[in-house]
Amino acid sequence: MNLKAGVVSAGSWGTALAALLAGKNYDVNIWAREKDIIRSINEENENKVFLPGIKLPENLKATDDISEAVHSKDLVVIATPAQHLRESLRQIAFLVSPGTYIVLASKGIEKGTLKTMYQVAQEMLPPVLHKNIFVISGPTFARELAQKVPTCAVVAGHSSDDMGSVQSLFNTDYMRIYRSVDVIGVELGGALKNIYAIAVGILEGLELGKNAQAALITRSIAEMSRLVISMGGNPMTISGLSGIGDLVLTCTGDLSRNRQVGIRLGKGEKIDDILKSMIMVAEGVPTTASAYDLSKKSGVEMPIVETLYGLIYENADIDSSIKKLMSRSLKDELETYGGN
Repeated sequence: MNLKAGVVSAGSWGTALAALLAGKNYDVNIWAREKDIIRSINEENENKVFLPGIKLPENLKATDDISEAVHSKDLVVIATPAQHLRESLRQIAFLVSPGTYIVLASKGIEKGTLKTMYQVAQEMLPPVLHKNIFVISGPTFARELAQKVPTCAVVAGHSSDDMGSVQSLFNTDYMRIYRSVDVIGVELGGALKNIYAIAVGILEGLELGKNAQAALITRSIAEMSRLVISMGGNPMTISGLSGIGDLVLTCTGDLSRNRQVGIRLGKGEKIDDILKSMIMVAEGVPTTASAYDLSKKSGVEMPIVETLYGLIYENADIDSSIKKLMSRSLKDELETYGGN
């Protein structure tokens, strides 16, 4: 019997993961709200809204019935926008079988609660499912993954007995999967990099050169490491795929929605106008607010996050904000990776 998988959310990332699984001859159902997406996947083997021009496997079937997508499956992947994860979990909490692996592909920090996606899942799912929860992260543009170009990612979880099994479920000849027990480090790396991609985009929009962009990316690693340490994670994780890997991709790649938001901000557009014009979610915008609140709560100094928060949420002046950031007190570089 073929492995049965369900994917919640037919955005670009969810569709790419569903296509990967279906390409391994798994029976895959993907849940979507939009009738036009369901029709195009089922009738034309293409998600014309989020992955136009990419042919999807014929054994990938879309449905608007979330129960059909997740009930009696061996694997359920949840790829909803981070701020919608709680509602998605509420809908499936008692539809998922006890032995089902649940893999969270959403990247972000929940606004208000300041919980990671794994923590939200632990809160919303029955205790019998907790050992089955995993996260997947890394430098993975959905379109490139769907085009089957060489890609690497990492799966993290606390159940070492099942880690290898989950790792194997996603591994292919074009998608190499690593594993990690540092769930908090992997999650924070995947969430925070979206913030810094907006910041790098602003520098690009302002035409401030590559020196500034390289410096910002490097100092972002220090901020990420400090927050990971404060939350009990391993700072070495930030040197891996979900940290530097995802950070570099999202800060430099043309397919990065968050970088594009930053470029437009740097050119003088207003954040509300930018977001209204976008089909897909730029996770870095809400994550900036969550990370700002989390840094204040944990006492971790994150000046880049604080600066971007001011620009997005307090209408701060860009030039003055950059000058303030550049005039901070002088410090030892390496000490700032573990301190402030």
